[in-house]
Amino acid sequence: MSSSSVPTATAQNKARRYTDARRRIDALLGDTSDWISAMATVACELHHSLDQYDWTGFYRAVSADELLVGPYQGPHGCLRIDVGRGVCGAAARTRETQLWPDVSEAPDHIACQSSTQSEIVVPVLTPGEELLAVLDVDSDTLGAFDETDREHLEALCEDLGERFDNTPLR
Repeated sequence: MSSSSVPTATAQNKARRYTDARRRIDALLGDTSDWISAMATVACELHHSLDQYDWTGFYRAVSADELLVGPYQGPHGCLRIDVGRGVCGAAARTRETQLWPDVSEAPDHIACQSSTQSEIVVPVLTPGEELLAVLDVDSDTLGAFDETDREHLEALCEDLGERFDNTPLR
C-alpha cells in the first residue's frame, strides 16, 4: 500500500465508524422526546464508537452567558463555562463548529483535563437558531479531529436541533 492511500483508508474507516454509530444512535433514540436522555445516549454511543474520543459530552445552554455540563463520558469535565471563554464558549457565541487539532493554539483554551491535545465543539441549534447545547469532544491525541469528524458531528447536531425544537429542555 502506498503512503498516499493510508490517509484515505483511515478517513474511510472513520467515516464508516460514524455511519455505524449514527445508525445505532437513531435506533436507540427511537421516538424519545427527552432531551437529557438523548444527550446521554449520544455521548455514550459516540464515546464508545470512536477510538480518538477521550471526553465526549454536552454543555447545555442555560442562559445567554452560561453553559452547564450535561451528560458526558470520560473524566470529569468543567461544571460550567462562560459563553465568552474557551473553545466551547466560542462555539456557543459564534454558533459555528470549533475544530482545533492542537488546543495549545486555541485562544483562551480552558483545560478541563491537562491531557487534552485536540478538540472539536459543535453547536446544537434549533432551526430558529436557538442554542440548545454544544457537543464537545476532546482527545489526548494531537490532530485527532478533521473534516470527517466535522461533517458527521455537524449532521448529527443539526438533526438533534431539529428533533428537540419546541421540546421543553430545562
